[in-house]
Amino acid sequence: MTPESHARFEVRELPSPRPELAVLELSGELDAHTAPQFEQFLERIVRDESKTRLILDFHHLEYISSAGLGVLMGLIEEVRAAGGDMKLADLPEKIFHVLDLLGFPVVFQILPTIDEAVHAFK
Repeated sequence: MTPESHARFEVRELPSPRPELAVLELSGELDAHTAPQFEQFLERIVRDESKTRLILDFHHLEYISSAGLGVLMGLIEEVRAAGGDMKLADLPEKIFHVLDLLGFPVVFQILPTIDEAVHAFK
């Protein structure tokens, strides 16, 4: 899959260790300007490609705004209604801190590594 990119943000699908999982790598800054691109990418993966077991790799993400967080919250119910889930992995400390303050660990499983996120889907 080709990456979707904006000057400050990129999301791309990485090779997956299991065919039923989609591993998505986010990098750069996910803000009000780039959130629509991220939303379109996720919607294509979930709706057009019928992938509902998603691992989001945050390792290279430098910033996330409320608009980016809104995209995650907006799609999680649809993913779960289709029998899937979305797991967040390898978050930089500053991004984890923001998500933790906002209660995201209650809604999303946040794991230290991609491998642990893959195993969490078993």
